[in-house]
Amino acid sequence: MPPASASAPAITLNQLRAFLASARLGTFSAAATELRTTQPSVSELIRRMEDHYRVPLFTRGARRLVLTAAGEELLPYAQQAAEAADGADRALRSLTSLDGGVATFGLLRNADYYLLSELLDSFHTRHPKVRLRIVGLNSVEVAEAVTTGSLEAGLVVLPIDAEGLDVTPLMRDEVVYASADPARTAQPVTMTDLAAANLILYDAHYGWRDPTRRQLAERAQVEGVVLSAAIEVEHVESALHVVARGAGDTIVSRAVARSRTFPENLSTVGFAEPLYDTIAVVQRQGSVLSPATRELTRIARRMLLAHGATGRLEPDPRR
Repeated sequence: MPPASASAPAITLNQLRAFLASARLGTFSAAATELRTTQPSVSELIRRMEDHYRVPLFTRGARRLVLTAAGEELLPYAQQAAEAADGADRALRSLTSLDGGVATFGLLRNADYYLLSELLDSFHTRHPKVRLRIVGLNSVEVAEAVTTGSLEAGLVVLPIDAEGLDVTPLMRDEVVYASADPARTAQPVTMTDLAAANLILYDAHYGWRDPTRRQLAERAQVEGVVLSAAIEVEHVESALHVVARGAGDTIVSRAVARSRTFPENLSTVGFAEPLYDTIAVVQRQGSVLSPATRELTRIARRMLLAHGATGRLEPDPRR
């Protein structure tokens, strides 16, 4: 008889499951009952393997099947294959439920000022089996990570480079000028005032790519003035400490200005033409979020809306 063709079908998972059940239970009938099929179906699955490889897998005894040497050789591989398939099934099912899986999400750098630190506790309490991968970055990097697929979704401040992204504006928060000198916050600030100020700005790594700075730079360009920073630091808290010592002035969102950590000796004022940080949720165009990330996104949106209901944030008019 000619050898089996190299192009012949490989062993199927159904054949391996039939083999394992038969080896464990000792009869094709018992295996068929466990697999919820018929005894002839199980016998046929085993026969096809034996015919394909030209070796018997069982010795058919009067009362019980006994593994042959070939059957003993196959057994550990069949067990590994079945366990791997079961593991794959559990993994994929976890992605369509909230009993497992991973939620990947990007948060605003200043998320704590919007009470989003409670997001993780709330989600984990409800869904303890879901693993969380939360990345806190500047909006520039969150948008890039979502675009490349490193993150499924995230919260950003607009404007961002939105090519390839679905952007849903949620809320907006006014941006204000902060100073230790009350005279500098006596009236709304113009772009000319800002260009003449000794500015202490944060998000040094991203510089003028930062969304809030981008808005200011665009306004300054229209007004024909140039903005520059006397001192740049990475975190808003560091900028506020420097400003509190009278070294210069800065810009912050109302959420930061209303926080408990905002220095008591600083005062704020809005811009002559009000300026806003618009908070939006982003995901890749055409992507389908995993149930875990979708639920995390839903809770984040709800928290922002609740924060807005207190009067601290305004609903975005585009919602």
